Amino acid sequence: MSTSSVSERMLSPLTDCFTPEIARQISEADIDSETQERINELAIKANQSVLTDEEREEYSQFVEYIDLVAIIKAKARLKIHS
Repeated sequence: MSTSSVSERMLSPLTDCFTPEIARQISEADIDSETQERINELAIKANQSVLTDEEREEYSQFVEYIDLVAIIKAKARLKIHS
């Protein structure tokens, strides 16, 4: 089973519950500036190949959740335009 079909199967029950207003709020939501600054800091260190093992794990988690949030926000935008 592909990753996209797994995410579709797991997220559809959640995103099917979005009202247009909730979908709009989700599509416009963003992370706080402190978190964004930390992601940026880790990204720079990753590009320079100077992350510690702990930072590498933290950055990996951020990337994983950024992907998940992007999928949810995309589904919210689809709900708004349907």
